[in-house]
Amino acid sequence: MVVAGDDALAQRLAAELRGVYGERVTLVVPPAQHGVRPPVVGRARATALFDRVSAAVNRASGNGNGGAGGGAGGSDETSGSERVVEAAELTENALSYAGVERATALALVYDDDETNIRAALTARRLNPRIRLVLRLYNRRLGQHIEALLDQASALAAATGPDSAPDTRGGANSAAGGPGSDASRAGRNTDVYDASTTVLSDADTAAPALAATAVAGTSKVVQTDGLMLRAVERPPPGPGAVADPGLCTLALLSATTNDPAGADGSESSGAQGPQLLPDERAVAAATGRGTVVLENVSYSGPELSSGRGVVPWFGSLLSRRLRWSFVGLVACVVGLAVASMLVTGEQPLQATYLTLLDLFAINDPAIGQPLGRQILQLCSGLVGLLLLPVLLAAVLEALGTFRGGTALRKPPRGLSGHVVLLGVGKIGTRVLARLRELRIPVVCVEADPEARGLALARSLRVPVVLGDVTQEGVLEAAKIHRAHALLALTSADTMNLEAVLSARTLKPDLRVVLRLYDDDFATAVYRTLRAAHPGALTRSRSVSHLAAPAFAGAMLGRQILGAIPVERRVLLFAAVDVGGHPQLEGRTVGEAFRAGAWRVLALDTATPEERRADPAPGGRGPRLVWDLPSTYVLKPEDRVVLAATRRGLAELLGRRPRQRAGA
Repeated sequence: MVVAGDDALAQRLAAELRGVYGERVTLVVPPAQHGVRPPVVGRARATALFDRVSAAVNRASGNGNGGAGGGAGGSDETSGSERVVEAAELTENALSYAGVERATALALVYDDDETNIRAALTARRLNPRIRLVLRLYNRRLGQHIEALLDQASALAAATGPDSAPDTRGGANSAAGGPGSDASRAGRNTDVYDASTTVLSDADTAAPALAATAVAGTSKVVQTDGLMLRAVERPPPGPGAVADPGLCTLALLSATTNDPAGADGSESSGAQGPQLLPDERAVAAATGRGTVVLENVSYSGPELSSGRGVVPWFGSLLSRRLRWSFVGLVACVVGLAVASMLVTGEQPLQATYLTLLDLFAINDPAIGQPLGRQILQLCSGLVGLLLLPVLLAAVLEALGTFRGGTALRKPPRGLSGHVVLLGVGKIGTRVLARLRELRIPVVCVEADPEARGLALARSLRVPVVLGDVTQEGVLEAAKIHRAHALLALTSADTMNLEAVLSARTLKPDLRVVLRLYDDDFATAVYRTLRAAHPGALTRSRSVSHLAAPAFAGAMLGRQILGAIPVERRVLLFAAVDVGGHPQLEGRTVGEAFRAGAWRVLALDTATPEERRADPAPGGRGPRLVWDLPSTYVLKPEDRVVLAATRRGLAELLGRRPRQRAGA
């Protein structure tokens, strides 16, 4: 496996492949002295070819070769080893040196989309049969790139393994290196999956970040119309057992309320969270909170916004103005009824006379009964009240059209909303997710050119422009009446300062922090939990949430998503039963392995429909969730299962790394 990137996601992905799946990993990173990479656009190819590529010291046993002799992916590397290659730019020479020609998969997780696309095109030319995983923020561009690279791989497969010319030359081809005929002869082209998967760390982490701030929907996985909801339930009373719901996914830490207790990571021991427990463990875990599968539903594409009279009228006029019109209409109706009773006219004639009096175009009621004269005076008074209301409606409608491109301010009386701090790449996706759930949001952003402001403007989401560290910014976002705070900027200190400031204004505020350093996140989590035991505090790392999905894609599997359980991760994957002896021919109950995997649903789509749309349920909600425990899994079945990272590695036939002394 080759992983190339310039931020925390590359490091975490390499650690995931090495530590969980036992893969040999080559990590390509920028040199330490190049803190900031030069822009991609406009760089000359001649300069790139002379870029220095150096191999760093191996960080795992069994790979002690240095220099050019330690070729990427060499046979002397042991399972779970890692080799680090430093390259200021991901050129063709850098990819060749990293061993792309013989690699099973390549993950390009640079923060810049153009860098990943350039490297993917080069890698597909060097090795048409390599599995590619790209990190792209642009969804539409990612779909086109995915189709283009898959088409190139299909054409290379159709022409045969030996027809692709070796245009690189150099020492590798001449001396039997990764690109030589000798190395190609050793390949089994039938087992190579040359698929291309485009993922976004923002899209992967956004559902979990958004759901954490929503009461009753703390864990969410959504993909291709399929939505999985898992709810975190508090521990029951003493001696009671938590309701398992449809399925108990995890048991929370036994020391949740102890600031010095387990932090919910894999090193927490028996007091930490237990993923996928069996019925015996659930029954014995009295006094512990649970994460249960409470609701599973289909979420199709968004419905188009209504274009009727009421939505159009409501978007132009404010609520006060609409109520003013309602009052005037009620007055007109009352005057028409009174005129009908006083004069004895028909309803239509009485309404006509009332409107003439209202607009002051009727003859004076001289010589008519007193009641008719009083009604005419009242109609004239209502007409005077109608004139300023009509003028206000015209001005407000013009202001609505003119202010359509302006940012809204938080309205008066707003409460129960979510304050979203930072609308960058991650914050934009979280904002879209919150609006899909119809949750009121107020955004706080210091950069007036942030990419998420356009989305906030189109969704008419209130925005407060200003530095959250300045006094009065959180107050302007109505933080004292908010339901939760999502601090999602890229600066850990700014997120922490915002949370501390918000807790001084509202001690019971639900907060979710985006923190990079795990040790720092653990310390912050314990301290805030101790200082505010009655308020919910969560710390999340985007790279930690996204790494399992990227690792699963590199293994060629359909990872639907990940659900964070404290500081651990539970994966949801679609797996074909055929070829897996742990599933094939077994009942659903027999296939369940506590702490490893559990079958949740059966995909009833036909093989033809799966090939046309490989996503589970892509042709509609074809997933059966109420599978009996006696159902026998057949080789042609495809199931959706929940699994731990190590359990998925074992199920898929990878080589899970053994602990020292195990």
